[in-house]
Amino acid sequence: LKLVGGSPANFLDVGGAANKDTITAAFKIIQGDPDVKSIFINIFGGIMRCDVIAEGVVGAVKEVGLSKPLIVRLVGTNVEKGKQIIAESGLDVIAIGDFTEAAKKAVEMAK
Repeated sequence: LKLVGGSPANFLDVGGAANKDTITAAFKIIQGDPDVKSIFINIFGGIMRCDVIAEGVVGAVKEVGLSKPLIVRLVGTNVEKGKQIIAESGLDVIAIGDFTEAAKKAVEMAK
């Protein structure tokens, strides 16, 4: 984020066993941090499948709500299915496949 003009306010790693509950807990922490201006989720689905993460993100947003811009970068196993889950959710989530472009968008949305 620093390379594209931003400054990370928080960092959470939900790990390879992430599910809706762990992602929901992470969202509560992140959204409760006043220094966080946008949320950038970067997923390389090697250990964790992108569709599982997408389902967790959608479920967490539906449960917790979304008070800050959310940018999700998905790459890896079941990426197309993950993108489809996000796109069909009807939520205001920006999905971008390229890391640099996603980071730029997160910085832009934080301003």
